[in-house]
Amino acid sequence: MTTPAQDAPLVLPEVAFRPLRLFAICLALTAVAVAATVALDRPMLGVFIGGGLGLGLINALLVRRSVDSITADAHPLKSKMALNSATRLLVLTVIALVIGYLFRPDGLGLLFGLALFQPLLVATTALPVWKKIRAAGKTDGHTEGTA
Repeated sequence: MTTPAQDAPLVLPEVAFRPLRLFAICLALTAVAVAATVALDRPMLGVFIGGGLGLGLINALLVRRSVDSITADAHPLKSKMALNSATRLLVLTVIALVIGYLFRPDGLGLLFGLALFQPLLVATTALPVWKKIRAAGKTDGHTEGTA
């Protein structure tokens, strides 16, 4: 039996979001990308993929910073968060598209790196939360498969 969502322990995002671990994973993926693209005689493509991963990490850090500052207000507004997110994503998208266009075709690796970062971010934040919820369910005396 699993723990219902409303009974699950609260896991704060700062517990799950580990920027240094994510940075190390991005570096490792960049090394793999560069090695793979060197084999294809396109090493700059791998560098741009790494740059996209870096831009994704910067975006994630900016998200954390904006959430911290907006939720610190006495009355945080959803509209303030939405405007902040839209502005940040617009700026990052313009940067990525301009670099992708100026350094095409290898520069398009930046967009690929940004896209690659998103499931990486979800996996590295969701897995610790999932493990914490499962561990809390087992300590409450609930085990899976029992009736």
